[in-house]
Amino acid sequence: MNFSDLDLEDCILDALDSMNFRECTPVQEHTIPILLEGKDLIGVAQTGTGKTAAYLLPVLNQLSRGTYKEDAINCVIMAPTRELAQQIDQQIEGFSYFMPVSSVAIYGGNDGIRYEQEKRGLALGADIIIATPGRLISHLNLGNVDLSEVSFFILDEADRMLDMGFYDDIMQIVNRLPKERQTIMFSATMPNKIQQLAQTILHDSVEVKLAVSKPAEKIIQTAYICYERQKLGIIQSLFATTKPERVIIFASSKLKVKDVTRALQRMKLNVGEMHSDLDQKQRDHIMHEFKNGRIDILVATDIVARGIDIDDIRLVINYDVPHDCEDYVHRIGRTARANHDGCAITFVSEKEQTNFKAIEDFLEKDIYKLPLPSELGEAPEYKPITGHGGRKGAHGRRRNDKAPKKGCVEEKPAGKKNGNSRRGHSSRKRKQQSSQKQS
Repeated sequence: MNFSDLDLEDCILDALDSMNFRECTPVQEHTIPILLEGKDLIGVAQTGTGKTAAYLLPVLNQLSRGTYKEDAINCVIMAPTRELAQQIDQQIEGFSYFMPVSSVAIYGGNDGIRYEQEKRGLALGADIIIATPGRLISHLNLGNVDLSEVSFFILDEADRMLDMGFYDDIMQIVNRLPKERQTIMFSATMPNKIQQLAQTILHDSVEVKLAVSKPAEKIIQTAYICYERQKLGIIQSLFATTKPERVIIFASSKLKVKDVTRALQRMKLNVGEMHSDLDQKQRDHIMHEFKNGRIDILVATDIVARGIDIDDIRLVINYDVPHDCEDYVHRIGRTARANHDGCAITFVSEKEQTNFKAIEDFLEKDIYKLPLPSELGEAPEYKPITGHGGRKGAHGRRRNDKAPKKGCVEEKPAGKKNGNSRRGHSSRKRKQQSSQKQS
């Protein structure tokens, strides 16, 4: 389905044209028509499927019609992290380019000047506010914001917010909202706590659930079966003769991130760290240095796996095996973006083998196991515990493993793009056959 097939205003279609958005992603195709009808919705879809546009476009479409108060806050979007709040705000700028809609992003960890800018934006009645829960609660408690006219309430990455302990904050905000509103929730997973939250704050909602998509085929996935103590040695071996460039290393906790960062610094590697203990100024500085190539390796918690767009990551290393398949997909999805090739390597210790086998089962493939560098000694046997209580597998290459070509990154011809000229209003409904680049 093309965006021109939807009941969207011309100003929205103009913005989509200028951004080279043509075809809907599956989540957009299934959710936008429902949201345009004004229904509450819970969508289960992972990051990278176009869900931000899926909820922004219907809301902006309604606001563009000019039937909402100009000096009131009409929409509240909740996000778990500052990075995601900033990214949503940037997308609003693009989608609303041809319409007079104002937005302000509200998040903690910044200085007094930023706080005053937020306060001023709230006082003027920004059409849309994008906020982290704690920061919005702060403004509410100080009387800086009036939510009595809100018509749209959106929770993005709701599962992540609940994991971070924001349930009480969310309910405090919900209690300040009008009863008559459209409520939209998006979540990567659907645990019981999300279902309970949906039952509490949604009314006669529609559920749209898309299966977690597999990683891009051009991501070359490999793994090392190793002991925990060998993981740093693998990194040292990887970069002994090749300078690292645009590398993200994911670790399971901020304490592990700090430990790994210090160890890599002792190896004289150019490394930075990203975790929740850093304030906003520090995080912005680290991301700026990494994006501009002044930091080669970024060691991070999963905060970077969601809500950060960097298109030319060369290598993703899972220092720890993610706890679930969705997180694995999110992590390695940082590479091989925007027609770039990329590689993902996972370090699998003895205790992590069962989780890694679950990821392989989800992907329906055996990830190629790289041999350990000889100087690191023997590796443990790959014998994950299966769901039937038995063990299977053997160390080394498994029968269905395929070795990646030419080391880590496999060269492939670049895909071709089809271009379309800009459409006039009279030809809005013509179907477009070109591809769309989604955020």
